[in-house]
Amino acid sequence: MQRDFLVKMRTVYNQFTKAEKKVADYILQNPKEVLFMSITDLAEACHVGDTSVFRFCKSMDLKGYQEFKMVLSLSLNEGDQENSRFSGNISLNDTFGELAQKVLNTNIQALTETYALLNEAVFSQAIDSLHEAKRIVFFGVGASILTALKAANKFLRIEPKVYCIQDSHMQAMTASTMKPDEVAVIFSYSGATKDTIHVAQLARKTGAKIICVTRFSKSPLTSYADLTLLSGANEGPLQGGSTSGEISQLFLIDLMYTEYYRRYFDVCSKNNEKTSRSVLEKIF
Repeated sequence: MQRDFLVKMRTVYNQFTKAEKKVADYILQNPKEVLFMSITDLAEACHVGDTSVFRFCKSMDLKGYQEFKMVLSLSLNEGDQENSRFSGNISLNDTFGELAQKVLNTNIQALTETYALLNEAVFSQAIDSLHEAKRIVFFGVGASILTALKAANKFLRIEPKVYCIQDSHMQAMTASTMKPDEVAVIFSYSGATKDTIHVAQLARKTGAKIICVTRFSKSPLTSYADLTLLSGANEGPLQGGSTSGEISQLFLIDLMYTEYYRRYFDVCSKNNEKTSRSVLEKIF
């Protein structure tokens, strides 16, 4: 089914509803672009609702949108195997030098695009929110929890009010007891992870401010966000947790940390000295 996915789509086209046909038409015309679109992006491009895209996936005997993108990616990869050597995609025929150059270019492109997506006004509001918050909690699941932990590790050096919990059940409990004067910083590349969306829903009910760090400006997650910071890496459905995706988010973390330190230097520098001294004896 993977190899003939687009063919199968054409063969069952007459069985689709009117809305599903709009989705199918767009996919057939723009298969590669769809790989890097959220379900909300695709729905808007087709002028239909998210539920229509989901029903299309069901009509194709798929469990959901993420499985659809995975199957589509496999189909395209098999069809483009010969041409990938001359594109930015990594090929089995690449030399080590070609491989290294492509990986480097991918990471550089992720950083460059993330920089281009920066909105200074939104970023400034995010820093203000972090400063005014009584508590900052970093959330993420899967690969994104590693990013959340990195953010907590950096900020803990200069700000004692930061927390990060790894267990998804405990994340839900924490989110449900947040307060209006607290901030939830949620990391999710796709913005469509169920556990992460659940955390956002719970935090929203408490009145806590939500800052979302994600790839897509419109997704199920960003609908709950007060502020959204965009990362610029294109991560295919078979590249979950890719280094370029992580690097783009780490760039935003580093930028938040540095700007926070710069704005509130007097307090941050004192905290940084205290935390640095606390681990001196642990290093030879």
